[in-house]
Amino acid sequence: MWLGAGGLALLLGIVGIFLPLLPTTPFVLLAAFCFSRGSARWEAWLVNHPRWGPMVRDWRTHRAVPLRAKQLATGMMAVSCTAAWFAIPSAWRVMPALCCAVVATWLWRLPTRQPASAPAASAPGKAAD
Repeated sequence: MWLGAGGLALLLGIVGIFLPLLPTTPFVLLAAFCFSRGSARWEAWLVNHPRWGPMVRDWRTHRAVPLRAKQLATGMMAVSCTAAWFAIPSAWRVMPALCCAVVATWLWRLPTRQPASAPAASAPGKAAD
């Protein structure tokens, strides 16, 4: 059951790459959670994947989302909701905005990961060896 749920979550995350209203990161993190309970092999594959592995490892290490990821996700949701407003019949056009508002609220309530500081050797006033 965990393996199937992880596979479905990963599939939704992949679809989310192409559909802006469907977020990718939460589904990939959900897939990692499910795989950790259902299949050590699939969990290892996801954690070591060149595209999704860093996101999973970063979440597990810091339990925080980078500021840039929050900004990009919010911007993409805003653009998608605006487009959906004009594409969906009037009775349902508010639904994408409500869903995106819930996701954005959840996302911005998560801790924000600060960018890594620059190495000391590249600091201003320091001479390189």
